[in-house]
Amino acid sequence: MKLLNEIISFSDPLEIIGPVDDPVNSICSDSRKVKEGSLFIAVRGITSDGHLFISQAITLGARFILCEETPSEIAENITYIKVANSAVALGNIAAAYYDHPSSKMNLVGVTGTNGKTTIVTLLYQLFQSLGYKTGLLSTIHNRINETIIPSTHTTPDPIQINELLADMIANGCTHCFMEVSSHAADQRRIAGLTFRGGIFTNITHDHLDYHKTFDAYLKAKKSFFDGLPEDAFSLVNKDDRNGMVMVQNTKSRIFSYSLKSTADFKCRIIENQFQGLQLNIDSFNCWFKLIGSFNAYNLLAVYAVAVLLHQDKSEILIRLSNIEPVKGRFNPVISENNITAIVDYAHTPDALLNVLSTIQSIRMHHEKVITLIGAGGNRDAAKRPLMAKIACSMSDRVILTSDNPRFEEPEAIIEEMKKGVDPEEEIKVLVIVNRKEAIKTACALAQPGDIILVAGKGHENYQEIKGVKYPFDDMEILNETLVIINPHQ
Repeated sequence: MKLLNEIISFSDPLEIIGPVDDPVNSICSDSRKVKEGSLFIAVRGITSDGHLFISQAITLGARFILCEETPSEIAENITYIKVANSAVALGNIAAAYYDHPSSKMNLVGVTGTNGKTTIVTLLYQLFQSLGYKTGLLSTIHNRINETIIPSTHTTPDPIQINELLADMIANGCTHCFMEVSSHAADQRRIAGLTFRGGIFTNITHDHLDYHKTFDAYLKAKKSFFDGLPEDAFSLVNKDDRNGMVMVQNTKSRIFSYSLKSTADFKCRIIENQFQGLQLNIDSFNCWFKLIGSFNAYNLLAVYAVAVLLHQDKSEILIRLSNIEPVKGRFNPVISENNITAIVDYAHTPDALLNVLSTIQSIRMHHEKVITLIGAGGNRDAAKRPLMAKIACSMSDRVILTSDNPRFEEPEAIIEEMKKGVDPEEEIKVLVIVNRKEAIKTACALAQPGDIILVAGKGHENYQEIKGVKYPFDDMEILNETLVIINPHQ
């Protein structure tokens, strides 16, 4: 428990009405979580404005109110703190309330359209194997050492982040690796955090339902690097044309990684198979269990971060070579009759292109590639025809199906996807709305040697329809349908 005046100084208050030397029992930005003696922070969100819930928060026991606009009626025995930006103040106050846990560890953030989950998960596994107590904040789940905590967002809200980081410190964690989404950067959910380093993977078409323009999307990601301190490092993918743009205004030390050009950290693909990758990194030839050129980038980024965090180069590569692929990220299984089925989270045009390019580079070209793909509802609709177009151009058969339709009709989503199908490609396309039936059909169409890509949902174990998450796992359906001889790990 802290006194109000111990934490509000970090919010740059413009005006304070009432006493500031009373204890704060909890902090929250959701009025439904208010308890007696809470500090309620009224944040203007995307769908609601916390200022509309100030009176409700007071009724539920809030003793302190932080806001951008002081209410016209001032309640008795309530302290009001006026600030310029409640979202920024929330992050700074959350950090102060939990005693600035991020400053007591090596916190590294990863941002980019693709690769975030794989990189943070590999970093977590690597540093655990190197003997460090390590935390993870990711799309799949959060971890405090071996303890798993479910994830609800790619990047949690500032209170959740700091509470998790404080728990990590209490459990002896020295490192934490977290995904930093563009939404989180834009909504200032990372305000108040002290990062030791930041990684930029790439930026392609995604989330324009939220950001509206690609420039706004780019600026949201760039703001993460703009805010890094001088003693932090920025590691950027030099092969992405916006890689160096990300660090134009950063105060941090800048490093680059590349497969194609001169960079601080270089890598060369020697062999790429469904069994794994052989890479040359820093003159070391190593075999890894991950697959595809996109994973060569991911592995190189992980190696670079570990080097920048002063780990031994050869030990890093030995440990990385034993790490299993991240669940739902290019996970192949092989059936008894030699059908290869791959589950991947690819849900953007660039990610789908990367996965199919990898398949094309490995295949023998006498087999068929059957791609099953959908698109999420209530998300960026502009990418739907692009994904169908890519699938058709790089597959022998395509099944358009439902993904997470959310509050949209799956048939309507598929109709938008079909706009990307060229007339001469229509003959190879099937539409099967029911995703389970679509997967079973793909398996029925496949002949020995063929390759099935089930794209879009990856690690997810649900399908979201009309606000309800129904149990659904692409890999489980494959296991039910095919006789698998190398079960998914």
